Amino acid sequence: MTRRAHAMPHGAELHDNGVRFRLWAPGEDQVGIEIDGHQPVHMARQPEGWHELITIGARPGSLYRYVVADGMRVPDPASRFQPEDVHGPSEVIDPRAYDWQDAEWRGRPWAQSVIYEIHVGTFTPGGTFLAAIEKLDHLVALGVTTIEIMPISDFPGKRNWGYDGVLPYAPDSAYGRPEDLKALVDAAHARGLSVMLDVVYNHFGPDGNYLPVYAPQFFTDRHKSPWGAGINFDGEHSRPVRDFVIQNALYWLQEYHLDGLRLDAVHAIQDDSPTHVLAELAETVRGAIADRPVHLILENEENRASLLHRDESGEPRLYTAQWNDDIHHVLHVAATGENVAYYEAYLGQTELLGRALAEGFAFQGEMMPYSGKPRGEPSGGLPPTAFVAFAQNHDQIGNRAFGQRLNQLASPEAVRAVSAVYLLSPQVPMIFMGEELASRQPFLFFVDFEGELADKVRDGRREEFAKFPEFSDPEKRDTIPDPVAEETFLASKLRWDEADAATQEWFTRILAVRREILWPLRGAFGGNAGSYRVVGDSAVEVSWTLSEGGRIVLQANLSGASVSGFSTVEGRVFWSEGDASGDGSFGPWTVRWVSNQ
Repeated sequence: MTRRAHAMPHGAELHDNGVRFRLWAPGEDQVGIEIDGHQPVHMARQPEGWHELITIGARPGSLYRYVVADGMRVPDPASRFQPEDVHGPSEVIDPRAYDWQDAEWRGRPWAQSVIYEIHVGTFTPGGTFLAAIEKLDHLVALGVTTIEIMPISDFPGKRNWGYDGVLPYAPDSAYGRPEDLKALVDAAHARGLSVMLDVVYNHFGPDGNYLPVYAPQFFTDRHKSPWGAGINFDGEHSRPVRDFVIQNALYWLQEYHLDGLRLDAVHAIQDDSPTHVLAELAETVRGAIADRPVHLILENEENRASLLHRDESGEPRLYTAQWNDDIHHVLHVAATGENVAYYEAYLGQTELLGRALAEGFAFQGEMMPYSGKPRGEPSGGLPPTAFVAFAQNHDQIGNRAFGQRLNQLASPEAVRAVSAVYLLSPQVPMIFMGEELASRQPFLFFVDFEGELADKVRDGRREEFAKFPEFSDPEKRDTIPDPVAEETFLASKLRWDEADAATQEWFTRILAVRREILWPLRGAFGGNAGSYRVVGDSAVEVSWTLSEGGRIVLQANLSGASVSGFSTVEGRVFWSEGDASGDGSFGPWTVRWVSNQ
């Protein structure tokens, strides 16, 4: 990989004649900059709201803050590092100082991906980038090929899921310095692991976002989001806003050598421009980085298959894949029988189970009962690798009141069956940290806010669950872990010493089978979906025809009762769970994968 730093059009950049500082502050007539505590220096006002200073009075390690109206000191919105948290000064970073060792790294094909989602703070006892390196060999031995890191952009306090970030270019100091993150990526590449980062472009967190002070044009009341005013991607003054986000994507991919990004909740990014910012971002990234595969992944409740279309050679035009919540939902209701909230639309709907496995999206334009509006676009023309399949993730665990994992909600047989389905699916599988350990540690919602904001988050968390019958009693709601308390965060840390060896060995074996059977077939699934047949309640057969002949067949009874009527499929049974008889009768929680290439 060519070693390069990302040349940012804003923020602090090292030049031959010093450091260039550049801030978009259209709401300010004059902006100053305070460097290393010295008297503020005026910045030159430039067209379209920009303010700039090039000075020899700063160097790598210098701490600086911009001085805006009424003498307010604010951090750089494009800060590369905040050693004293979101309200403190920004630090000038030399992006070329780290000595990369991954010159030979060329990435990995997407079809080979086995993703492992981690939260840096709870993945290890140390909770840092450097501590995570100690677990990379475990992931390699398991059969993982890609690490997906939950958001790390600077957030207030010492603990957070990451979705309250306010400085998108600065890795949070609770996890380490920028060079520590680079060391993690470097160490992963040395072991053949790709690294992806979860990024948030739909909102800023509630504490530490100073943009409204000096750049109110960054936001708009024409669009609303669950977090307040929308981000101005399409109105007057929107060009610097769009560039801020697009440059951020390039920054992580180029300066940190990352292999991909997962864009959080893009359905909440509102943009009425002729070219949506999501399209411009993807086109810019793919035009700028052509020497290695870059994987751009979406989280999108709207199931927009059009963002996942392929070109004539089968490569993504814009986005590589989408987290397939539909796969999660059909597997979860099968394993647990839950029918609350959006799960109600999936329980007992075996057609949706078959469709999600075969075609990706279960809802492809039909009315979604939970939302009361149509959801999705037709996805049958997409390859299976346009979807990321999982039975657990940070949201689906952490958004529960007590953060229970699937193995605390369903029988071991049910968990094993649905895991065998998604881990061998032609879709790209994703494991949530600790899943392979049969971890019983919860993954709870946690923050480190203070004062009135802490009270609002605590009360809001409990009010959120008041609509559920099991929490109608206020005393019951009081048992929900306090998201602000440090013990809630500590309870979410993985306990590696309590790992279940048998479960870990099972994950290792099934991922070895995935490598043996499915990896040689990358591209053989073509651009067409599979086909499915409903056999009985929560029982389906799904078949994928291979471009060079033969097919892969899944036969699954994801229920606690025996089901008859399964077909006789010739070929090699390459994985089996439960009891499948020769007469087409499958016992409870029985899964069989067959290849007849």
